[in-house]
Amino acid sequence: MNILSIDTSNYVMGVAVVKSGTVIGEYTTNIKKNHSIRLMPAIDHLMKETNTRPEELDRVAVAQGPGSYTGVRIGLTTAKTMAWALDIPVVGVSSLEAVAGQGVFFDGYICPFFDARRGRVYTGLYNNRMEIVKPETNVSMEDWLKEVQSLDKPILFLSQDVQVYEDMVRDTLGEQAVIPAGPYHFARPSLIAFAAQSKEPDSLHELVPNYLRLPEAEAKWLAQQEK
Repeated sequence: MNILSIDTSNYVMGVAVVKSGTVIGEYTTNIKKNHSIRLMPAIDHLMKETNTRPEELDRVAVAQGPGSYTGVRIGLTTAKTMAWALDIPVVGVSSLEAVAGQGVFFDGYICPFFDARRGRVYTGLYNNRMEIVKPETNVSMEDWLKEVQSLDKPILFLSQDVQVYEDMVRDTLGEQAVIPAGPYHFARPSLIAFAAQSKEPDSLHELVPNYLRLPEAEAKWLAQQEK
């Protein structure tokens, strides 16, 4: 199975080509630049470098959130458009699951998270078989740490925003918390491709962003309608 995977759900922009279970090429950046301008050139470059023709692809995999509202939309729109044009399946993969995939060799629980501002995070809890232990949610980090504190295993925290909450994590969980070196905190797009291999394809027109909370503008609009 040949898979093109795309991740623009956060600052990290990633593209990978996986053929028959082998990572043929992978490109990632972690810079604050417009994904909408850079994504298609990155895909084109990687496809050419790996000698992969579009018609050789069997499916497109994409990070569907949570994360940046705009970033998630860019990735999904691109993936769905390519899948439609090539008449191949598209598979959405949780952006949190993609980060958690970095911890599959950890003997304990894996807690990926993204900063959602105002003390809140997008997070969830996985085991090293990538099974969900606690569903993904948008929650106060303080409340989340109190919730997982009672668990009987060490917890690996993975996040591009780890520095924002590192002191809180260590103060609350002590030695129960494991925070690795920098490279492990960023999702690799190839992990999205591998996750997509075992998932059922999504309906092209029903695959939508998983924000875990309403965009602020939409929430305000709904609140006004209730008055």
